[in-house]
Amino acid sequence: MENLVYQMVMMIVAAAVLAAVLYIVYKSWRNGISPMPASAAVRHAVVRVMKQRASRGVMVEAGSGWGTLALQIAESCKGWRVIGIENSVIPMWISFLAARLGNHPNVSFERTDLYTYSYRGVDTVVCYLYPGAMQRLSTIFRAQLDPGAYVISVCFALPDWEPEQTIICRDLYRTKLYVYKA
Repeated sequence: MENLVYQMVMMIVAAAVLAAVLYIVYKSWRNGISPMPASAAVRHAVVRVMKQRASRGVMVEAGSGWGTLALQIAESCKGWRVIGIENSVIPMWISFLAARLGNHPNVSFERTDLYTYSYRGVDTVVCYLYPGAMQRLSTIFRAQLDPGAYVISVCFALPDWEPEQTIICRDLYRTKLYVYKA
């Protein structure tokens, strides 16, 4: 009997894991990109840029995935209110739990669409997305960001924007950060 209960519990766990993986694959397909954590070198470079710009404000990570970048910024830039927005439930909840367990009161995660989110009043937007998303966000940022707001993009440039600064990270891929001023 004990063995049967164990087998049933293991089947339920396996089914839950499979459902979670299938959900992430489905959302990745729908979004055009999977939730990909930024490398430590990239996270540190973004934090350096944030610290050069201001000591406080509102920062939104558009498409925060697993939350590693937003959490690093929240840890390193205590004066900032950090908001991670993500439309995939599982990575967003893992981010939320990591923020609570890590005692990061200045970070929150919201399940929302990065194309319908209002960027008005945001001082800095951080993105680690893909070219199609950057194309769509380019128009949204121009319409909504206040003059003087910054966009920090990992890997992919904003079309039709001239970066104020381009940084090459010291990681395996020599990842580029593009820093734009609205």
